[in-house]
Amino acid sequence: MLLWVGILLFWQHGISRHINMNDYGRLEQEVDALADLIWDVASHVWEYAELGYKEYRSSAYVSEALEQQGFAISDRGIGGLETSWIATSGDGGPCLGFLVEFDALPGLGNDTVPRKAAAASGHSDGHGCGHNLIASSSLGAAIALKNLIDKSRIPGTIKVFGCPAEELLNGKNYMASAGAFSGVDVCLHNHPAMVNTVWNFHSTASIDLWVEWHGLSAHAGVAPWEGRSALHAMEIFLVAVNMMREQMLPQARLHYQVLDGGMAVNVIPDHAKVLVRYRGPSADDVMKHKKWLLDIARGAALCTQTKEVVTNLGGIYDCLPNDVLAECMTSHMNRYFPIQWSDEEQAFARSIQREMGKPEDGLATTVMPVPTGVEVGGSSDVGDVSWLIPTMGALYSAWPLHIPPHQWGCTACHGMSIGRKATHQAAKVMAATALDMLSNASLLQAVKAEFTRQLNGRTYKSLNDLPLNLSGRLDVAERHQYDCCIHAAIEHFGIKEHS
Repeated sequence: MLLWVGILLFWQHGISRHINMNDYGRLEQEVDALADLIWDVASHVWEYAELGYKEYRSSAYVSEALEQQGFAISDRGIGGLETSWIATSGDGGPCLGFLVEFDALPGLGNDTVPRKAAAASGHSDGHGCGHNLIASSSLGAAIALKNLIDKSRIPGTIKVFGCPAEELLNGKNYMASAGAFSGVDVCLHNHPAMVNTVWNFHSTASIDLWVEWHGLSAHAGVAPWEGRSALHAMEIFLVAVNMMREQMLPQARLHYQVLDGGMAVNVIPDHAKVLVRYRGPSADDVMKHKKWLLDIARGAALCTQTKEVVTNLGGIYDCLPNDVLAECMTSHMNRYFPIQWSDEEQAFARSIQREMGKPEDGLATTVMPVPTGVEVGGSSDVGDVSWLIPTMGALYSAWPLHIPPHQWGCTACHGMSIGRKATHQAAKVMAATALDMLSNASLLQAVKAEFTRQLNGRTYKSLNDLPLNLSGRLDVAERHQYDCCIHAAIEHFGIKEHS
């Protein structure tokens, strides 16, 4: 018996020692072998450029590419998000998660040229935030790590999460409340940027509200007194929320989009609707201001003798930093970045900067140190994941310096060689970081301890009012279209038809 125990311990030590030698070279080779597939996925998703909740082809293409590489696809339709899914490989050992995003932005379609120009396809939407690269980097890292695990017989499980509608800030929060991330030890994500660093900053929490009023229509000239204007209620509401800004914290943000204000100038509008997004430094702050906004909506209705209806589309948490995991990922950022850009690529970037009136400094050529204590005004539904499990993201140069995201210049870069180099190197960073989590038990424990420290006794409670996303469900025609996209991807990748 002691002999067998000794043999088992020796075998386990041999595996651990082999992995702890940090043979990233083998992992790099696995990523390099996937170079064409990584770019194929990035290119297709870039070309599809589908908006949130409607990522039929993108979702299908990415999920079936993973299935072709040995992942099992399950859990489509998590939290009412029809284009979501989970891809799993392996069994036992630590469970590593990779986040995939694939939604584009309206009006940002652009050709792969250093000027504002319509996309060659004529498609008006585009990947101005680089979610096509997010998809391909996570896919490449997950497949490369799976291949290394299979060849080296390393215990470990990989889960890849297809996450819709990040731009609408209502995807991963519904997946989180549905329990999609249960059992995952560490989750990794990535995002193209103008610099090379890690996502170790504190973002804002956020909530989206549909606020609408129902009144009475009437002829605006003949008998306006018979009507009750829903538009007036909305106007009062917007004046009041703008006055609220003075009492908001400096980190807070408030945006709104008028969705309905009437159909004709000579008809008293009996319906008005506005989308309001409030961002604050914490979930508690968001909920406090949600209550305030509800009071304002009710007050506007009372003023105009209309009836208010408020729908919570969903709320998301701020991103929780993890200094230990950030340090680990930064070590690999320094291993694989900065990218050696060609003269042509730098000239391409400088042309974009010149077009936009920015300093012509080209693409980033350094890696920034780990951000600590940094707060940003933006939001991401990655925040909900980060409150459930240790989470970290690689930010990498994929568009010119000084250019904020959600611009045509970003779209152009994400569809050509700049994007190809960026997604390839980002896949290496994510794969290497995940390998560290599998191979170094003490490091994984330190990451989890830092996660507990950052929580500081706080617990996650979803900011959503409903278990299912109201906008993520497809109607019969949309479901048929999505099924057709899945079937086409299965046929393209030569996968046996699903039972």
